[in-house]
Order: sequence, then C-alpha cells, then structure tokens
Amino acid sequence: MADEPIVLGIETSCDETGVGIVRGHTLLADTIASSMDEHARFGGVVPEVASRAHLDAMAPTVESALAKAGLKFSDIDAIAVTAGPGLAGALLVGVAAAKAYSVGLGVPLYGVNHLAAHVAVDQLEHGPLPEPCMALLVSGGHSSLLLVPDVTREVISLGSTVDDAAGEAFDKVARVLGLPFPGGPYIDRAAREGRGDAISFPRGKVDDGTLDFSFSGLKTAVARYVEKQGDSVSVPDVAASFQEAVVDVLTRKALQACRANGVEDLLIGGGVAANSRLRALAQERCDAAGVRLRVPRPGLCTDNGAMVAALGSNLVAAGAAPSLLDIPADSSMPITTVSV
Repeated sequence: MADEPIVLGIETSCDETGVGIVRGHTLLADTIASSMDEHARFGGVVPEVASRAHLDAMAPTVESALAKAGLKFSDIDAIAVTAGPGLAGALLVGVAAAKAYSVGLGVPLYGVNHLAAHVAVDQLEHGPLPEPCMALLVSGGHSSLLLVPDVTREVISLGSTVDDAAGEAFDKVARVLGLPFPGGPYIDRAAREGRGDAISFPRGKVDDGTLDFSFSGLKTAVARYVEKQGDSVSVPDVAASFQEAVVDVLTRKALQACRANGVEDLLIGGGVAANSRLRALAQERCDAAGVRLRVPRPGLCTDNGAMVAALGSNLVAAGAAPSLLDIPADSSMPITTVSV
C-alpha cells in the first residue's frame, strides 16, 4: 500500500448515497445521490424508500466518484463504509456493497462510525485534528458533545439529546410553519427576515449542570405559539426566534464542555452545522472565550462519502486492523466504537 493510500468511502446511513475518495487528507471526489425528493411528500425519511434508493444509486455513484477523481478501481487501496449508527436497512445496503468491493478488489475493509466520520471530515479542509478537540455534532438524528483525544481510537461522549435532536426539531417546526422538508434550510432562510429576539422561546436544559440537550419542549412551545397566533403569525419572527433558542443552547453547552475539559479547539459538524446563525454565533462566542473554531464548509457537514473515506484514511495511517467480512450493520452503534 502506498505512503498515502487511496481510500474509497461509502455512506448510506439515511437518505443520501455518498461516495468519497481521498488520498491522505486530500479530497479527490465527493459524489452524492439523494433520495430527499422521494421523502418530501411524507414529511420525513421513509426507511424502506431510502433503502431501495441506495440499491439503485450505489453502483452509478461509485462509478461517478471514480470518474471525477480520474481513477480506476485498481487504484483503490482500501474501502471504508458507515457500519452505524443509522437506519438499519439503509446501512445494510452500504455495508453489503463495501464488502463486495473489498473482496472484488482484494483490498482491506474498514467499517466506521458515522459520528466519528463527521469529526474526521474536517481534516479535508483544515488539516490534522488537534488532540484533543471538542466536537459538537448536530443533525436530524444526533445532538452530541464529544471529547476526541484521538479520532482513530478514542471518542468520549459528554452529552447528547434526551429527546428530539436539533435537526429533528427544525423539521417539525418547519412543518408547523408550513415550510417544506427538510426544514433546516427553509427556517434558516426565513429567519433572515425576522428577529431572533421577537419571541421568548424556552431554552431546554441550558443551566441544568449537564451537557445534555432537549429540544422537544421548545418544539411544543413553538407549535402552541403558532396555534394561538393563527393567521396573524409572523413566520420570519417565529423562525428566527426558534433558531436563536436552538443555537444559543448548542453554543453555550459546547463552550461549557470546552472550559470543563480544558480544550481550546471546538469542531462543529453534522447537517445543522450548515446553519448560518449557528456558524456566526459559534464564531462570536469562541472568539470571546479564546477557543479556536473549526467548521467544515456546508457540503461536508451533511452526510457524505468523503467523511467516511477521511476516517478510513486515518485508520489506515494509524495501522488499525481492518474489519472482518462478517461485520454487521449496527443501527445503534455507540460513539465509543470508532471502527468495527
């Protein structure tokens, strides 16, 4: 295997079929086939629809990534795949495909953790990760605070959501406001025309002494407010005030975690990390606290194959043992399991 092996990464944990190719920390290709349009009419991701879409998209997406990178199958040195957490059926498609490519090409297989991959992807834009760093991961399925001494070996959970994840709350509030699915981008857009201090929405668990998150009560408060206002409701003000409540809690807890653990570098990842207000408030508060902030560009925040390839590349470089061909797809894989 070359000094900087070429790793192909496959991501199918939810509704995006992502294939990325990296050499070391250099991104060579990042190709995504999304089934989002097929889920929009249901107001959320339908697991069976997602699994079938992955089956249809897998081979064409791999071939597209190779073409973008100007590579052949014979150039690939290792395969990495999201083995969990995620939707069980969707994960199965990616894991089965990765096993087939591994056997067919005669290269090692690395089954990796979806959340750890969201941490590793930042290296493709900002270089090697500080050790340790703090990671705030926010998406439709996860709101997590992670202490990361070494992304290839040790990821420690400090806090997580006790009910709705941040991205899930965005989707549900968007539905209440009559905005399309997925809700995050539409709330972000509507909020730019509103005031974040227009409505005082609750900040769940903000000063409870833990690093956990809760957004269910906030979601309910927004729904009751909209119902009470009726036709006179200001969608921009509700969107901005809801968004402000979410990002206020996220950034406060993240900086609490940094202070409590003596960590000077904060990384934000996951789909909600593409939110413009979260990025702005995090930068403002990190600057004031003397904490260095790292946030990948929005295209690397949402689920993608590049993040899986990045973590796979880390594992190869660290001399980690490859996965066996009987690895399962683990829908509830704990964050402490970086690779299988």
